[in-house]
Amino acid sequence: MQRVLFVCTGNTCRSPMAEAILKNKQLPGVETKSAGVFAASGAAASPQSVQVMDENKIHHAHQSKPLAKDDVEWATVILAMTISHKQAILGQHPVAAGKTYTLKEFAGEEGYPDVSDPFGGNVDFYRDTFAELDRLIEKAARKLLEQENGNTTH
Repeated sequence: MQRVLFVCTGNTCRSPMAEAILKNKQLPGVETKSAGVFAASGAAASPQSVQVMDENKIHHAHQSKPLAKDDVEWATVILAMTISHKQAILGQHPVAAGKTYTLKEFAGEEGYPDVSDPFGGNVDFYRDTFAELDRLIEKAARKLLEQENGNTTH
């Protein structure tokens, strides 16, 4: 079983969209959750995130939550949206070393390591971030399935 935890800042934009995108793929043997390094508990996903997920027919039900020790222990893979999120996770939870990556790193992308942050932007910025997440999660999903099937080539 692969248990994927997506982490961003407030758990209202990027990580909930990433969680919903991966859940929507309904991959066998893959579960997913999301959290934020500076999240409040119980906030809904941002209205723009909800709009973009609805436009893409992605089912979602979300309440924000701060990253907790239980989440880190639950996860087999932790995918951070930025290098600073990854550093915050490892600073708070050193036990997460070895299973924490940026999403781009895990997906095998070179170059700028961070997923763009749409917070405070218009819905077009959220659409761009959604497209970026969708592309990265497609790559990550292939890797997760390879790992789940014991066929680790990466």
